[in-house]
Amino acid sequence: MSRHLSERTKQRRLQLIVLLFGLILWFLPVPSGLDAFISKLPASDLQFTSQSTWHLFAIFITAIFAVILNAMPIFTSSILAVSAIVLTGTLTAKQAFSGFAEDWILLIIVAFLIASSVIKSGLGKRIAFLIIKKFGKTSLGLSYSIIAADMFIAPAFPSNTARSGVLFPIVNALAADSGSKVSDGTRKKLGAYLMMSSMAGLTISSSLWLTAMAANPAGAKMAKEFGVNITYASWAIAASVPVILLYFLLPWVLMKVYPPEVKETPDAPEIAQQALDKMGEIHRNEWIMGAVFIGMVALWIASSFFPVINKTAVAFLGLGILMLANVFTMKDLDGEGQALGTLVWFAILYAISVYLNKFGFMGWVGENAATMVEGMAWPVAYVILIFSYVLIHYFFVSQTAQMLALFTVFLGVAIEAGVPAELMALMLLFATNFNAMITPQGSSSNVIYLGSGYIEAGEVYRVGGIVTLVNTIVFLTVGSAWILMVT
Repeated sequence: MSRHLSERTKQRRLQLIVLLFGLILWFLPVPSGLDAFISKLPASDLQFTSQSTWHLFAIFITAIFAVILNAMPIFTSSILAVSAIVLTGTLTAKQAFSGFAEDWILLIIVAFLIASSVIKSGLGKRIAFLIIKKFGKTSLGLSYSIIAADMFIAPAFPSNTARSGVLFPIVNALAADSGSKVSDGTRKKLGAYLMMSSMAGLTISSSLWLTAMAANPAGAKMAKEFGVNITYASWAIAASVPVILLYFLLPWVLMKVYPPEVKETPDAPEIAQQALDKMGEIHRNEWIMGAVFIGMVALWIASSFFPVINKTAVAFLGLGILMLANVFTMKDLDGEGQALGTLVWFAILYAISVYLNKFGFMGWVGENAATMVEGMAWPVAYVILIFSYVLIHYFFVSQTAQMLALFTVFLGVAIEAGVPAELMALMLLFATNFNAMITPQGSSSNVIYLGSGYIEAGEVYRVGGIVTLVNTIVFLTVGSAWILMVT
């Protein structure tokens, strides 16, 4: 009892610290540079001032601070943040709740439901056992196999959210069928490590291929304005060496900083074979689930060539077919409260991030980062700009939004400082992908894994920060040397 009271007292103290932090930020005067920057912005139909912009930042960073400090869950933090934003008039209700209208956020929720169908049908269990049979002697081997599968399918998926929707059910089944479950408190036995590995894998698979993430082709097109021609081949060649190095490095790093409780499983392949024998032939629900899954993947791939095919509509169609076939039923919704919670907090943080950008806060931060490098030697300016670009992702809930807001600013300043244009353009685009794990909301694909319950938001800040640092160092050292050699 006394221990429980002690924990509650500690929690209340942390919440008080967060409240004081937020109030201090709120009442601080607006930085003069921000006021001057916003006054130069073109006229807009958005009603905002430098004061409201600063208040929006204060609430946003306080919400993130609460999660980092473990003062409250990310769901609680986000709903308190949006309440404060609307009640103080910092944003209108329509602006604050605009994230709920984004179709790709709904895609994340449908991905949860389809993932549960993959497991319920038995297909996830069968795939998991097949992977365990082949690679399951060690947890490290499973991690490598998951990331390799991601890198293999990435060229066909211009959306890392859709790709995580393919990978997550398999990882979820791998965890559950290895005896690691959230419900019985064994998440750290293996599941948490595998979920974190798959998240880390997405940061490098999206960097490897021009078509692996929606922002990549857009960024390549923007680079042409600076005389930089990035082709599919030149992208893949430039990314290949740092990504391959990170492929071998990241699972090992995660094993050191976020190890599973079970590292060696020498009997797992034999146990998996016995389980497969017991399952017998593929049955009806597995065939239906497999057919729907393949059909969804095919349509997601086709959406990159035919924009009329909406990825979220495809996911809803797949879910609808599964419901007609009774593979997924209304009763299965009873255990999906986590999915609803994920929708709420991600939609809220996304909307806040969008309006911080629209109100000029992100542009001001980017301009300040750019002015730091004036008069420096280009290698120093290059490193500072890339690190700044990576760290600024703390404020963004969309990789594409960050790239669209800051790519040309950073590239233009770098070229003026003497940084080779192709090196800087490629590195900024790679960074748009490899910085995705720096926060729980840093990528929509992160949200799917976080929503599983295997990993917690505070763990993502810590472990994701380490992964982002490793990614940044490898790309800035080995990656930069390689790019200069091949371009």
